[in-house]
Amino acid sequence: MNPLYRNDQPGHFPDSWYTATTDIPPQRPPLRGTARADVCIVGAGYTGLTAALRLAQAGRKVIVLEAHRAGFGASGRNGGQVGSGYNWHQIDLAKKLGDGPARAVWDAAEQAKTDLHDLLTTHAPNARWIPGVAFGIYKDSERRKLHAEAAFLSRNYGYDKITPLDRSGLRDIVRTDAYAGGWLDEGAAHIHPLRYAVGLACAAEAAGVTIHEGSEVHHIAEGTPVKIQTGRGCVTADHVILAGNGYLPGINRKVAARVMPINSFIGATEPLGDLAEEVLTRDVAVADAKFVVNYFRLSEDRRLLFGGRESYSLGYPADISGALHARMVSLFPQLAQVKLDYVWGGTLGITMTRLPALQRVGPNMLSGAGFSGHGVALSGFAGRVMAEAIIGQTERFDVLSSLPVPNFPGGARFRPPLLTLAMTWYALRDRLGV
Repeated sequence: MNPLYRNDQPGHFPDSWYTATTDIPPQRPPLRGTARADVCIVGAGYTGLTAALRLAQAGRKVIVLEAHRAGFGASGRNGGQVGSGYNWHQIDLAKKLGDGPARAVWDAAEQAKTDLHDLLTTHAPNARWIPGVAFGIYKDSERRKLHAEAAFLSRNYGYDKITPLDRSGLRDIVRTDAYAGGWLDEGAAHIHPLRYAVGLACAAEAAGVTIHEGSEVHHIAEGTPVKIQTGRGCVTADHVILAGNGYLPGINRKVAARVMPINSFIGATEPLGDLAEEVLTRDVAVADAKFVVNYFRLSEDRRLLFGGRESYSLGYPADISGALHARMVSLFPQLAQVKLDYVWGGTLGITMTRLPALQRVGPNMLSGAGFSGHGVALSGFAGRVMAEAIIGQTERFDVLSSLPVPNFPGGARFRPPLLTLAMTWYALRDRLGV
């Protein structure tokens, strides 16, 4: 079933804490009839909106087509964590790519954080950039590898914003006995993701971008120009950017071969009051080393926003809250009697290597997707470098498109069963502590 509608009501944001705390503008009109643009962008999340803003600032006429609402997908539902680097250790990337290319992709990820901070500060200050992301590991061997990574980043790249932590050092910040240590990255941050998406959409419109909501793209006829068809209209454009990530229907085989949609879930507790200090002693976000990662942080009204339960099918499970609450309490037994006021899910895109898939899928068509849990900064930066490539500045697009992202074995048809097998195995390893 189409991922755009499997779990959501058309045009309606999920019942999340983010939705409840965001001033959402009225719905924009859908595309009707024909329109002409220099660039047509499919998807109004961080990738599409950042690309649209950059292109409009460069004088291009841009139309964005969004099936639901701007910020409706992963951009408005995620954990809000602005991480450093990628879903690989940088040491491993250096071994894979070589020192020069690895440094180039690291610098790109650092620029992604800087860009996000600058855009948020300018266009959505209420999204609240809060520095600090901690990472927790469960075994001594993991701690040694993580601390070696911190030393590598400091020695080779001059990145000195990470503090390695032993068990007691991390417990001083994250009040659980589960972790054997970790680190605190004060060059990373956390934000309110939906407020940022809303502010970015308004900034793009102010720059001259036209956003059509309720406008699902059904077909793209490649050529010069490209014709992009929705249910009620058609856009003719010189260039196209595909920016639907995990919500992109199967309208391009090259994207579908490399990017797999998968669901993640988050809950927001009732306000914790003084109990919040017994969970986190600092206003930082936290992720951990589980394959099915736990990620959490405090909201501005002192709720715990806790994410991290697996789902192997396109549809949401019947009971999201039960398993999510159990995972939360396994880390924080002190929250056993705390209720979840909000529970929601969303779909993200992952790749075989958990690295972003930026690719040229046609002579005048680019795609950026598969950010694999690191998309808060990287997805918007992907939009920027695709905009640059359309303008004629391809250097940074070439850097990111060189990341090793193979097709799923058997292509799109066999992704779900293979991924289910893999995730079932790794989830079992998580539970057994292997």
